[in-house]
Amino acid sequence: MILKTLVQTIIRKTVYEKITSHIYFSHSIKFNVVCRQSSLSTNPVVRPTGQSMGRGPPNWEWHMGAMIFGGIDKERIQLNEETIWTKRDEFTDKPDGHKYINKIRTLLFEEQYEEAEKLVRRHLLEDRMPNNTNTYQTLGDLHLDFEKFEQISQYRRQLNLENATASVSFISDGVHYSRESFSSNPANATFMKLSADKPGRISFTASLNRPGEGENISVDGHTIIMNQKVDNKDGVTYETRIQIRAKGGTLEAKDKSIKISGAAEVVLIQVAATDYRGENPTQSCKKYLKDIAEKSYDDLRKEHISDYQSLFNRVSLDLGTSDAIYFPVDERLTALRKGAEDPALFSLYYQFGRYLLISSSRPGSLPANLQGLWESTLTPPWNADYHININIQMNYWPAVVTNLPECHLPFLNFIGQLRENGRKTANTLYGARGFTAHHTTDAWHFTTAQGQPQWAMWPMGAAWASTHIWEHFLFTRDTTFLRNYGFDVMKEAALFLSDFLVKDPETGRLVSGPSMSPENTFFTPRGNRASVVMGPSMDHQIIHHLFSSVIEAAKVLNAEDHFTRKITRQLKQLTPSEIGEDGRILEWSEDLKEAEPGHRHMSHLYGLYPSSQFSWQKTPELMEAARKVIEKRLKHGGGHTGWSRAWMVNFYARLKDSNEAYQNMRALLTKSTHPNLFDNHPPFQIDGNFGGTAGLTEMLLQSHQGNIELLPALPFQWREGSVKGLKARGGYTINISWSDGALTTAEIIGPVDTDVPVVYNGQAINVTINKGETTIILAQDF
Repeated sequence: MILKTLVQTIIRKTVYEKITSHIYFSHSIKFNVVCRQSSLSTNPVVRPTGQSMGRGPPNWEWHMGAMIFGGIDKERIQLNEETIWTKRDEFTDKPDGHKYINKIRTLLFEEQYEEAEKLVRRHLLEDRMPNNTNTYQTLGDLHLDFEKFEQISQYRRQLNLENATASVSFISDGVHYSRESFSSNPANATFMKLSADKPGRISFTASLNRPGEGENISVDGHTIIMNQKVDNKDGVTYETRIQIRAKGGTLEAKDKSIKISGAAEVVLIQVAATDYRGENPTQSCKKYLKDIAEKSYDDLRKEHISDYQSLFNRVSLDLGTSDAIYFPVDERLTALRKGAEDPALFSLYYQFGRYLLISSSRPGSLPANLQGLWESTLTPPWNADYHININIQMNYWPAVVTNLPECHLPFLNFIGQLRENGRKTANTLYGARGFTAHHTTDAWHFTTAQGQPQWAMWPMGAAWASTHIWEHFLFTRDTTFLRNYGFDVMKEAALFLSDFLVKDPETGRLVSGPSMSPENTFFTPRGNRASVVMGPSMDHQIIHHLFSSVIEAAKVLNAEDHFTRKITRQLKQLTPSEIGEDGRILEWSEDLKEAEPGHRHMSHLYGLYPSSQFSWQKTPELMEAARKVIEKRLKHGGGHTGWSRAWMVNFYARLKDSNEAYQNMRALLTKSTHPNLFDNHPPFQIDGNFGGTAGLTEMLLQSHQGNIELLPALPFQWREGSVKGLKARGGYTINISWSDGALTTAEIIGPVDTDVPVVYNGQAINVTINKGETTIILAQDF
């Protein structure tokens, strides 16, 4: 076979990959364009049933994803369904763990770290399962084996972000072939249309398989069926069906597959379901197919695009252009690594992040996991679970700021679902009320401390996650959401923290513990590595964030009570972030020597981002100390994982250092991005995509200090541009235009009549907003 590639003009917001060898697309697993289905609720704070969160079971949707590999003679469509999880064992709290907490605290206060960690391992940590958590797994693969094509030219594979369709096209012997795929939320199905510009040219065999064991595959008429109880019957039961609609030609069932010969056009429809939420997957699949039986492909496509664009089209971004837009993405990334400037590639990356969030998180779904939902194996890295010591939080950093509040809801709902197990963990391990969760969890919502002290002895996961509820409210101003659901979850997470705090016998101030700074270690006075301490800085910054949020929420709801007054007092007694002798913010309770100066986690900068405790206006000394933390981390190799580099972008944006924010954004693309724009941890992990999108937003707009700041970290490389549809706290919609590196105009649309301070280039003005009207601000107003 001869493969020729032709560089073609592409529109903005299109991911286009040029394929240069047959081996690349037939053997590549994770580096390919993706398409995905999601559900949509028009009300950002109400479930599809119309029930407010926390008022009964939601109307769950089953969500699917696919990776399109773009083969010619052989096409592989790797399939996903978000609820395909193993369930090998239940995680249980170590019984009577709370009886040892005071002893552990005493040892830590006495700096006997080694002895304290022995007790932690023995009495607090669950460490029975070799694979750590239950595992999210692939659904399987759809294979299309074609009759051999000859004389291939004009091959093109693309993902169109404007309409969420993936396509492959090429010419063979003078015939133009095309394959278009999309995954539709309204239809609960994934589609592929195969066509040619001459009749009777579509011939192939379709088959299903899964890289596991025990899958059952059968053919019923023009439908292939595969079902199984996964993981040796220790997981969910799934079913997927591939229905084939052909125009012309013949269909023949053949050895658990279907052969299509001489068709003019073929549409493949894939549906899938599991029993994760108690449904019958066979009945669900039949229903999905029945519901769309009378609809044409064109109508289903229009329905899908309308649904998707109702979210995607809320934000547009133009950072400038160059001739690079005429080249495929892999070549543009290569050119960027060699020093080229390509502002449009950053815009593309940004919108790709929004596309991924729309595609992996809609009301009624599970939250996006470590791989979003695109996982091609049975043993994904870190089990593709929910790491709640930054990764799932980072997945949702861009949700509300990029005008996708509905996409935030799966995570917010998931937090509430941790409460049942989290209450048991709080009581059993710590003798505390409220609920807690540690560094990781899975689809079954376990909350106990699981693993080694270096990552497991950290009961702050639920607390950090709960701060997202308040941030969601700040952007949406939805008091119904806050009153009916959010406040109760936040308050219960804060109740655990209130009970968890104790007085430091030396300072008399409140500290948390036993705990640690996520996944980092220090050297003890004896020269050993340890991780568990009393009063790590990140703990206190999270506590400050959550307590402050609960106190403010109580004021909004007129719900102040004995508990809110108590945490107000505790907040005043809480040990603050401190600066060490070298000018950096202390990571632990004292100036301990870090074992890994270039560690990927920058946990003690939580107060800089995502929280707003550090600012140039109120705490300039902490801002300078935070900068020194970042500089030393980078000097020693920090930022080497995709998500860590994305966090750096957000840090520098908050520091208003436009050059460093840009250089780290650039490093994210040049060092931690695969050819299809997936984040490279390594391996693929989706949080870097989401963190990068959030970071770019922070460079253009910030609202965490009670004002709206325009272009706080705009780099000179993006001298001409505009952004429309961003959201600021207070529910404002913001449009910004700039030229020659300076603001030209800004537009603000507010939900209520109010005055709001607006800042640009260090200058502040007070702007009057009339509800629903557009207020225009000019550069000369500052």
